[in-house]
Amino acid sequence: MRHVWPPGGPPGELGRAALARLYAYPDALQRPFVRVNFVASADGAVGDAASGLSGGLDAPGDRPVFGLLRELADVVVAGAGTVRAEDYRGARTSPELRARRRARGQAEVPPVAVVTGSASVEPDAPLFTDTSVPPLVLTTTTAAAPARSRFGDRADVVAIGDDVTPAAVLAALAERGLHRVLCEGGPALFGSFAAADRVDELCLSLAPQLAGAGPGRILDGPPGRDGPVRMRLASVLAHDDGLLLRYRTARGDAAAPPTDGPTSPIG
Repeated sequence: MRHVWPPGGPPGELGRAALARLYAYPDALQRPFVRVNFVASADGAVGDAASGLSGGLDAPGDRPVFGLLRELADVVVAGAGTVRAEDYRGARTSPELRARRRARGQAEVPPVAVVTGSASVEPDAPLFTDTSVPPLVLTTTTAAAPARSRFGDRADVVAIGDDVTPAAVLAALAERGLHRVLCEGGPALFGSFAAADRVDELCLSLAPQLAGAGPGRILDGPPGRDGPVRMRLASVLAHDDGLLLRYRTARGDAAAPPTDGPTSPIG
């Protein structure tokens, strides 16, 4: 995997340690920092035409970065629809990965937090049966009590209020000390976070494919309050024919200002 942008960043091929430095979350966070990760085709689709799922897209270099982003996060956030469609499981782990997380002062395995207004995920889904740590189910006060009865000790059900809003989701995560947030979608959840101005960073892997008509875009939902959200290109990696892009919003730069102007490497 080769570093392309910004100038003056790590030269040449990047190993795991260099990638971890490039993608490191800002230090001393005072609030949750929301990183969104997606893979898209060259024509902007979030899935392939056959399945509509991100797994149908082949973005060279995406898999190791996907694993690294999960390793660096305190929590992985996904909407219930994505959990069902993508057949989510708990984060994969190993003795080496656990040791690296302990060295950063993190829990050994990041939990997956499911955002759902109705807590309609089935308790025998792989996310609850194939995981090292119980997932969080972030839901409404009304849905929480029956969900606790249904899930038992398979999940930590968290009531976050009358509505499942980005502000309520992040407040619940912050109460648990989960500040390094990795949002994996889907498009509706990403759209709600973007509309509420709660996105700090977008990691976008571009697959060298044309998906054609059918699949939607990586973002769906209500428009933002002030029109399009401007972002700054923070880094570019190339691997074979794929590109791995990282963008920062003004909100993200406010949490961790670039040290040497707009072309400064992050982390």
